[in-house]
Amino acid sequence: MDRSILDAALDAVRRLVPQARPLGGIILGSGWGEAVRAFDVHQSISYSDIPGLGKPGVAGHAGQLLLAHADGRDLFVFRGRRHWYEGAGWEPVAIPVYLCRSFGASILLLTNAAGGIRADLEAGDLMIVADHINALGTQPLIGPHDPVWGPRFPDMTQVYDPDLQRLLLVTAQELGLRVRSGVYLATSGPAFETPAEIAALRALGADAVGMSTVPEAMLAHAAGMRVGAVCCIANRAASAGAAPLSHARVVEVLEDLAPRLASLLRNVWSKIVRASPVPAADGREAAS
Repeated sequence: MDRSILDAALDAVRRLVPQARPLGGIILGSGWGEAVRAFDVHQSISYSDIPGLGKPGVAGHAGQLLLAHADGRDLFVFRGRRHWYEGAGWEPVAIPVYLCRSFGASILLLTNAAGGIRADLEAGDLMIVADHINALGTQPLIGPHDPVWGPRFPDMTQVYDPDLQRLLLVTAQELGLRVRSGVYLATSGPAFETPAEIAALRALGADAVGMSTVPEAMLAHAAGMRVGAVCCIANRAASAGAAPLSHARVVEVLEDLAPRLASLLRNVWSKIVRASPVPAADGREAAS
């Protein structure tokens, strides 16, 4: 990964929002974009104005970095993500994580749309990610070691923070959402999986499948951030349901759920802020 590309993105964002002091960041995946209505947006930056990031090549990803505010704290909201399968390398995938870490954010929440593999996961359900399987065939930490991502061989025993898992699960239950926990498997995409592949993924222990999230989670965890992730099950994976699979249908399902997804993220953020130190006048964290 080319660090100079990441630093160019950081320099651009620092010039545009020098006042930003985000406690955390949220990356909104396919169909999650309208969940941004949960927050008070102070400033919007097009991905096209951030060197190395660029416009997403997938419908349902608006391509905006939003400096938002809620419950007295700043946060970065990335309205859309870049994917490995777009062929632009790892830098566009890594830039949101790098920006959050460089601005001092300690928490990263990841969202996505996924296909349900486990029998109890239906379209419209949520799945809190307890663990993942990387089936991308590659990963963003390959290459010369950069200390910004922690040690050369980061421990991936517990990528997803247990407290954030519980917070996401409890909050979804409080809102009356159908929610489960499970293992998310990421493939490279961009094709949906064959029935034989889904059978193999089920045997591997995957509960849901998608084409994102794992790279950002690996990077953020390696860099010392607390990571939480939630999937919205948009369909039953191949051979598990009768409806043809399409990205348009994925976005449609999530857009129907947008108000509830917004409520989930807003309530989770409120609880994160209440459990976090209060910033002191000099910008350092003070005990709450």
